[in-house]
Amino acid sequence: MKIPVLLVSAILGGLSFEARGQESSAAIQLQTVLVNETADTDASVLGFPGFSLQEIPLSASSYDEGELQKNRIHRLSDLTTLDASLTDSYNATGYWDMVSIRGYTLDNRNNFRREGLPINAETSIPLDNKANVQVLKGLSGVQAGISAPGGMINYLVKRPTEKRFINLRSDVSDSGDFLVSADAGGASAENLSYRVNVAQEYLSPHLDNAKGSRTLLAGAVSYRLFNASLLDLELEWSQRSQPSQAGMSLLGASLPAVSDPNINLNNQSWSQPVEFTALTGTLRYSQTFAENLNWVTSLGGQSLLSGDHLAYPFGCTKEGNFDRYCSDGTFDFYDFRSDDEKRDTLALRTSLDGKLQAGALVHSWNLGIMGWKSKERYQKQAYNFVGEGKVDGSAVVPADPSLTDESTNRDSDNLQIFVSDSIQRDKWTGWLGGSWNGIERSTVRTDGSRPTNYYQSFVLPWAALSYQFEQLMAYASYAEGMESFVTPNRNTYTRPGEFLADVKSHQYEIGLRGGRDIRWGSVLFEIHRPVVIDQAPLYQVDGSDVHRGIEVDLLQDLQRWSWNFSSLLLETKREGSAVNPVLNGKKAVNVPEATARLRVQYHLVSVTGMSIGGRMVYEGPRAVLPDNSIMLPGWVRWDAGVSLQKNWGSIPVKAEVLVENLLDRKYWRESPTQYGHVYLYPGAERLFTLSFLAEI
Repeated sequence: MKIPVLLVSAILGGLSFEARGQESSAAIQLQTVLVNETADTDASVLGFPGFSLQEIPLSASSYDEGELQKNRIHRLSDLTTLDASLTDSYNATGYWDMVSIRGYTLDNRNNFRREGLPINAETSIPLDNKANVQVLKGLSGVQAGISAPGGMINYLVKRPTEKRFINLRSDVSDSGDFLVSADAGGASAENLSYRVNVAQEYLSPHLDNAKGSRTLLAGAVSYRLFNASLLDLELEWSQRSQPSQAGMSLLGASLPAVSDPNINLNNQSWSQPVEFTALTGTLRYSQTFAENLNWVTSLGGQSLLSGDHLAYPFGCTKEGNFDRYCSDGTFDFYDFRSDDEKRDTLALRTSLDGKLQAGALVHSWNLGIMGWKSKERYQKQAYNFVGEGKVDGSAVVPADPSLTDESTNRDSDNLQIFVSDSIQRDKWTGWLGGSWNGIERSTVRTDGSRPTNYYQSFVLPWAALSYQFEQLMAYASYAEGMESFVTPNRNTYTRPGEFLADVKSHQYEIGLRGGRDIRWGSVLFEIHRPVVIDQAPLYQVDGSDVHRGIEVDLLQDLQRWSWNFSSLLLETKREGSAVNPVLNGKKAVNVPEATARLRVQYHLVSVTGMSIGGRMVYEGPRAVLPDNSIMLPGWVRWDAGVSLQKNWGSIPVKAEVLVENLLDRKYWRESPTQYGHVYLYPGAERLFTLSFLAEI
């Protein structure tokens, strides 16, 4: 579980740099100011408005638009190159993003927020109009109700500005990918301001048979009704169409080498792109009643339309393996098609927050209520065996789009009442949070069969105690989270259609953060999550997954140098299994034992406005199978870049070159298990990208 000695030496030696354009002349500045991910952002999503994330006793990172742009972060999965606590968890080109935090895969239905409101992340979420992506690490039960442990993602959109500006950006890569985007804002009246974002990208990765396109149109307006009240409205429409990547797999009992990272097994003449269309928006009213009393009400809506298509490799019938490919490099090929998938979410949240002093105690309190409803509607789908495929991508099989398989429609109604209080006395602060959650959920197959319906209510607490030293904050916290599981309504199970009660996770965390010249933070955590097994006739809790880890973050900004280091050492272990006792003590699958990210940047003295840089991404070994009999080797990737910022007349212009996977290494990036099948995804080959930015 230790980072190799050579890697530690490279880190301490500062052998890589990262691009960051900045000119000493104050006249040359772009609107997208480059801000570090540790910059303070509002912690309203955690129930503590008025505080920054850095003031709250938990582990969190936030990435603003400047940080996203300079690192070419176009989708959530790209953030795994910057944050050591984030790793891939079935991230295929052309599909929606799936990530793990602290080794637990986030639930795309429940662990995502946008402007603090619930959304469904089973879609492509563009970042061109996002002002910040908040990564909240650890149990999020108080904030999210039903959710997977590990953390939560909150997207904050770009808001209107009083200053009028237009930012233009263009990216082009050696693979043929081409992006153009614009970001404009300003004030059109005394009390009215606006923000508009548009983007169009021709998607052309080095990966074979994966060309596509995406479009974004987004707008926001702010209207100040009175001095103490503000009305905010924002809306975004996005569309993405791109064939997805079918993963490789184990060949019998062996882990194959990466031969060609550009092979895409989804390469049949009848292969179709995965299509995502999304319309999302929020309406927010903010009212200040007094200096320490505020009321905020937000209404959010999301409507998703998807078409999921894949020439689908799955298993090896001739060898009796249904979780991997055949030992001779062949596999069973299926024609999968699911059209007209509809997912809708509607949420309403209102809260009151304030501050009061009672003797020597200062209370910063917040209370509110949130309700949200989600609905998923599907059609019959195709999932038909069409022949035998080959891992070299040479097989040609016929199509069979017959709609032979049923899908499952889902409805969910959620009500949450939440309260939080920060109680400060001198340098001590007690933090208390809690939520009551009521959830009603139902499912039914598209042919009306196998209906399930249940109601569940529960209370989730969170508590912490912190002490503020002169340049250091120390804290300890405890949190609980809840997940929802329903036994499939089939007669092959002992209790068909019943939900499992008390699938509750627990987290213990202690942390230190501080520093002046070098800002740093260290967090030690332990999470216990019940394991639900699906082995008919059993559908039950069987032991737990325990994740223990330590996160370390270091950051320093000097006159011409700056560097950032992020790491996670993680021990995962299965405990208490009675049904599968041979798995006790084994590591979790597709979770690296250690991760590290390093970014260093230097502004040249000899060339005004030029900087050179790069970054390192390290992920340690991970288990491929539950019995840990096959391990994926660890890997290191190096990136490098250079940027130059000048004035073109009166227009600030910036040019950047970024080279990803500088050494063009071949490696398996991750080994997720999806629908009971092991897949292998390679790291992308070396990629050159040239970017231009201008403010007019």
